[in-house]
Amino acid sequence: MTDTSTATEFDSAVAAPAVDLARIAIQYERPQEPLAIVRDYDLVMHPGDLHCLAGRSGSGKTSILRVAAGLVPPTSGTVTWQGLVITGLADDVVTTRRRRHVGYLDQGGNLLPGLTALENVLLPAVPDRQTRNLARRARDLLNRLGVGARASHYPERLSGGERQRVAFARALLLEPAVIMADEPTASLDRASADSLIGILRELADEGIAVLVASHDRNLIDAADSRTTLA
Repeated sequence: MTDTSTATEFDSAVAAPAVDLARIAIQYERPQEPLAIVRDYDLVMHPGDLHCLAGRSGSGKTSILRVAAGLVPPTSGTVTWQGLVITGLADDVVTTRRRRHVGYLDQGGNLLPGLTALENVLLPAVPDRQTRNLARRARDLLNRLGVGARASHYPERLSGGERQRVAFARALLLEPAVIMADEPTASLDRASADSLIGILRELADEGIAVLVASHDRNLIDAADSRTTLA
């Protein structure tokens, strides 16, 4: 006997947008008056979309990215992942959902200094005690990103670009539905940056939704769509 309710829920989740931002407003409180960064911003991303948030520094690119990733709540509006409205959910619930749904790459990588590159990549597997099972995937990701030979090195022995690629491998470890990256090519030379852009494009072509904040013209041009923030 088929559980039709479960099948319907699954089909609905698959059909829903990977990320849906509706009427997002972001403002920061100041002693003089609130500073409005973003007003009434909408974005719908489906699996396979590569969207770039472009614009000058301070225009709100990173703020939108962090709201979309559930790292901070919007001042108003709703954030929805595959049909689940995360706005208003408890922090621990959002954190658990984000681990499986979103691979987030901060500008600069933020690797833990006491762990090797490989151990940093495996961090998302620790809560579920899956580090041993995912060790091969972690090594494959490091190889794909061109830093496989640095797996046993600690962050202080890696260049800025190498740290960024290790952090990118970590974001991909749990096969998230969405990759979100803040200035992913900023610390890379042109050849390495273009290689990473090619990988982002491949991931989108494989069905992952990719949301990036960047002022890199090559990355902006590689995107399927863009938002240019003033």
